[in-house]
Amino acid sequence: TRMSLLMRHSAREYAPGRHDLENPLTERGRALARSFGARLPADWVIRAYASPAPRCLDTAELIHAAHLEVGGRGSGGSRPVEGLGVFYVLDQMRMFKALSVAAEGMHGFVAAWLAGRVSADIVLPPATAAAALVDLLVARLRDQPHEPALDLCVSHDLTLYLLRGQLLGRTPSAQDPVRYLDGVVFFERGGDVWAAAHDVPPFPLSSTT
Repeated sequence: TRMSLLMRHSAREYAPGRHDLENPLTERGRALARSFGARLPADWVIRAYASPAPRCLDTAELIHAAHLEVGGRGSGGSRPVEGLGVFYVLDQMRMFKALSVAAEGMHGFVAAWLAGRVSADIVLPPATAAAALVDLLVARLRDQPHEPALDLCVSHDLTLYLLRGQLLGRTPSAQDPVRYLDGVVFFERGGDVWAAAHDVPPFPLSSTT
């Protein structure tokens, strides 16, 4: 009855010459976010949080607003949370350089990161970064006073690849991509924290330690 959902933002632009984090949503992306919000159960109370990147904030706000427009319930508006951004990237210039030379691009970079082959002065170790994210999401979950309720936490594909690799054991590849609006949901059952995704049935996080 209470869930915390970490999800990727909606469809975005890829404008050359623009800093990647400044690329906004496309019109299709805005429509997808509104459709997502309109289909959430009306009796859920939604709290919306997002990475400070504009496309993440816009995704959260559009989902939240669409949910309210169809009679859903909300608690406040949406707001930025630094822990949903790319806090684990310690040197953006070197990370983008590593991305550009990695075989398979993003998938190759993430696979190297998860395997411990990316320098710790470029990105935090994956176990450290994943633990910080899970702690943030579980804290939000336990702070939610309403039932049924959903904490919507919008982030980036790199964040989802991290958690899918660390918690779900999924190796990033072109055959198993993180798509727009994909997510991992967390909830409590029987005193344990559980996780699930659209392609992974629920399991207790204790089983991954």
